[in-house]
Parts: sequence; C-alpha cells; structure tokens
Amino acid sequence: MSGSPDTARLVVEQAAECGVELVASLPDNWIAEVISAFDEDDRFRHIPVNREESAVGLCSGAFLSGTGSMALMGASGLMTLIYAITKINYTYEIPLMLLATLRGAPGDKAKFHVSNGLHFLPSLDAINLTYEVIDSRDKIPMIGKIYRHTRTVSRPAVAILTRDVLRGDA
Repeated sequence: MSGSPDTARLVVEQAAECGVELVASLPDNWIAEVISAFDEDDRFRHIPVNREESAVGLCSGAFLSGTGSMALMGASGLMTLIYAITKINYTYEIPLMLLATLRGAPGDKAKFHVSNGLHFLPSLDAINLTYEVIDSRDKIPMIGKIYRHTRTVSRPAVAILTRDVLRGDA
C-alpha cells in the first residue's frame, strides 16, 4: 500500500506541535510514509526498533527524562504489548503515546490480518486503553489531543489510523 505524503506531513506536524522529539517505530507498510516523514524531519530523533517492547521502553524512558515521544506500529505489534503496557505504564503511571494502524478492518485485503479486525479493539477495551480511531483527514488533529490526554491522566493512549486516511482517501 502506498501512503499519502500529505497525510504523513499532517501527522508529523501534530507530533511537532505537541513537543514530540523522539519517535520509535517498527516497520509496517501502511505507515511507511509516516515513518519516513519522521525520519527525514530534523525536529525528531527517529529510532527504528526491532521489538515493540523496545518502543515502550524508549518512550517511557524519554518521558522520565522530560522528552516528548511517540511509538509507531501496526495493530499486530500493539497487541503484543498488553503485558508491557499494563506492567510499566499503568503501574508506574507513565504516559505513552502510540500511533497504530487499524488492520483487519473492512477494506484490508490481507486475509492474515482478519484476527486483528476481530480482536484488536476488544483487546484495547479489555485493558481500558484509551484510543481514538482516526478515519478521516479532519480527525488527524485528534493526535495532539490524545497526546495531551496521556499527560493529563498519566496513562497510555492510542491514535489508530485507518487505511483510507493513510492513503489520503478519507
């Protein structure tokens, strides 16, 4: 899937307005354009990681040092983080901003992501993880609101981007 450079720029601008300086990412073809935009922007320190837990550790440590951060990943990756989020972020009240994709939803042609469509949002609901599905371009400013919310409640939250938004179709 080819992402929209305009959407990527809007996401990056939201992060910059919030004071995000560090971005940890895992490869995901749906957000490849967003990851590239962060990597190419000198306002951010972009750190590609090989495990989702590394993104949680980096972003949580960044918060403790006073540095704004955000972790980018696919839905599958976020689903592997239930223990890390509940143990680290919930227990120690460490805010964490996550940006994820909504895989397995209608329109996703990858059959192997069907389980994400069935279990992703219910899994987030099960641990009371605040999230907002960003399914139109005009909702992209919610990223800033979600980031600020993580700081207010000292808990993690997720901005979930749909396929159509990432492609610039919504």
